[in-house]
Amino acid sequence: MKITTRWLEEFTPLGASPAELGARLTVAGLEVESIAPAAPPFSGVVVGEVLGCGRHPDAERLAVCQVTTDGADRLQIICGAPNVRAGLKVAVAKIGARLPGDLTIKRAQLRGLESQGMLCSARELGLGEEHDGILELPEEFAVGRDVREALDLEDTIIEVNATPNRGDCMSVFGIARDYTAAQQRRYLCYETAAVAPRHDGTVPVVLAVSGPCPVFAGRLIRGIRAGAGTPLWLRERLRRIGVNSISPVVDVTNYVMAELGQPLHAYDRARLSGSITVRWAAAGEHVTLLDDKEYALEADCLVIADDAGAVGLAGIMGGRHTAICDQTTDVFLEAAHFTPDAGAGRARRMGLFTDAEQRFERGVDSSLPARAIERATALLLEIVGGEPGPVDVQRAGEPASPRRVRLRRERLARVLGAEIPDTEAREWLGAISRCVDDTPSGWQVEAPSHRFDISIEVDLIEEIARLRGFDRIAERHAITPQVAGCAGESRISNERLLTALIDRGYREAITYSFVDPVVQRTLFPQTPSLALANPISAELSEMRVSLWPGLLQACRENRRRQQSRVRLFELGRKFCVGEAGLEEVDSLAGIVCGSTWPEQWGSRAQAIDFFDVKADLAGLFALTGNETLIRFEAADMFCLRPGRSARLMLEDRALGWLGELHPRLAKQFDISPAPLLFEIEVELSFASKRLLFNKISKFPSVRRDLAVVIDEHVTLAQLRENVSVSAANVLSELIVFDVYRGPGIDSGRKSIALGLILQDSSRTLTDVDADAVMTSVVARLRDDLSATIRD
Repeated sequence: MKITTRWLEEFTPLGASPAELGARLTVAGLEVESIAPAAPPFSGVVVGEVLGCGRHPDAERLAVCQVTTDGADRLQIICGAPNVRAGLKVAVAKIGARLPGDLTIKRAQLRGLESQGMLCSARELGLGEEHDGILELPEEFAVGRDVREALDLEDTIIEVNATPNRGDCMSVFGIARDYTAAQQRRYLCYETAAVAPRHDGTVPVVLAVSGPCPVFAGRLIRGIRAGAGTPLWLRERLRRIGVNSISPVVDVTNYVMAELGQPLHAYDRARLSGSITVRWAAAGEHVTLLDDKEYALEADCLVIADDAGAVGLAGIMGGRHTAICDQTTDVFLEAAHFTPDAGAGRARRMGLFTDAEQRFERGVDSSLPARAIERATALLLEIVGGEPGPVDVQRAGEPASPRRVRLRRERLARVLGAEIPDTEAREWLGAISRCVDDTPSGWQVEAPSHRFDISIEVDLIEEIARLRGFDRIAERHAITPQVAGCAGESRISNERLLTALIDRGYREAITYSFVDPVVQRTLFPQTPSLALANPISAELSEMRVSLWPGLLQACRENRRRQQSRVRLFELGRKFCVGEAGLEEVDSLAGIVCGSTWPEQWGSRAQAIDFFDVKADLAGLFALTGNETLIRFEAADMFCLRPGRSARLMLEDRALGWLGELHPRLAKQFDISPAPLLFEIEVELSFASKRLLFNKISKFPSVRRDLAVVIDEHVTLAQLRENVSVSAANVLSELIVFDVYRGPGIDSGRKSIALGLILQDSSRTLTDVDADAVMTSVVARLRDDLSATIRD
């Protein structure tokens, strides 16, 4: 949310520059995202008064204005604004003035008449986007006064990001209160005077549900001035915090919400039918909200209703039917307290994101409704007049007892690792609560109603450390011995896997666990998935059953940004729905698209293929020492191209998949050429074999080459297994150095050229020994695989 330094100073002295203030807020746990001036730089603009106004003789849309900027001189200024008129106080850019956008005002001729300056609109001064007329200044502004001074533009806008547990800091006063606690060690209270009622009229309120809405405050204000405008100071203050001005009544509710953190809503009393009821929606009930959209409600939605039906979503958004309009004269103000659970998730489910919903989900002080009503009433009477009735506060049940939290001084010192003097600790506690009692072992603190995050002892310890400053806790040597962890060899660590892939030219990607259900169904139409009850958006409404949806979108975006070679991987969790329920599976997935190597002079460009990625995976499995046990079995998967996909197997366990994206899906995802994908389960795939050290043989090795012709369906794994068994303990290495299909080879057959490196650790192998091994290998291949020897 945005605040301004001037607004903060109304509650507490700052004693710091904007930059220092931002640093202090950040140290106290309120992250400052940006600091910006309230208005862009400009000079030479003063308050003026239009003395006379007549039509330009040669242009019916232009007016010739006589303007004074000191009460004596008369400047002739040509203006085309429809709202210019005699007696109006305006912002006058005099000759030589410099406006935002590096614009310098000079004498000009407009349709034959001289113009000695310019009457400025809000947009021309950088004070908003309004450009349908010039800026109208209050009548009380003195002529000749600098506009920057008159509008207090030497202000600074600070954007603060409060953490989710600090709903109490979602207001200007909340931040001022926290800043005062940290800088002055005192508890800041909000003071507002009660407005005396002038009539007894009320609107009956019924709390049909007690838990979600324990407090509902309302006030009926009669006879406001219909059609009145919002004063400039209020519009300008709202502009600085990023809120558009709508109407005086709505602007006041937005102003009080920003100041106090209590959302309010205003109803046109004439449009309300009978009494107000807070209840659960009826299934299928409809309501049209202020965004002019009609919503079908579910039974778990809390609504504000009158006798005719729902008129708003409680704590989220009001309804269009009872909204304030230009003809409104009687206003019913509502300030209710809704618990965080009352609306949690409902707004996101409907695609609604409102300031009120954001505050109620984080927690709003239950003592605020009556005070917010009084503050809003005072502002409305000042701006639009009217006669207020009494503040009617309805409560459901007895108020909850305040939480009392004990803090032990011994526990405080042990957790922080620093001794905090009792007097200082009590001052910090007194800065966050008005009720602090001394006990023999420390203190007992009553958690204030706005601090939902204080419930146990360590919460108070955190508050003292935060307000005092974490940087003030001195470094100390550990008082307990440090025990080094152990790194086991039973499996390959995730860090080692990531390093291995990076060494092979991959880059790590991190994608959402939430995915687009349309994309997921496109890839895995038969796989059940878990839908989110309260998704961030419709495009992120399911838990992923694979890491591929996120990687495909990342690849597409990289290709669109002229990345010709993409190699991405992700180590993350997928969510599988089975008979036993939801199972979270750690997986390693990757996507490859483009050429095998970056463009270079040493070799011609070659597109990546199935076997390149298979080699990358084989390199990972080699880390385990079990690479010879992993089989790549030809298999089909819906989203992979038939004939270019394989299932990875370890004995009878499926580890994952490797393959090329189906051409139809590659076209649908707009990725060309079709990328290659892999995904393997980490737990099953990377258990490592116990490391055994073998003595290097001092005897020479013997190489024998063998070309065998086998059926097309025979895999390398089958070939390797048969050769290894036949060669017994003398096979040191098996090399495949050629694959041939063509003339001389029968259809459905292929020729594989093998290099067998034979070596014994106890003696030198003779030709007779090598020939005996080769005879055994050939016999086994002939018998088991129907292989023939190619001459």
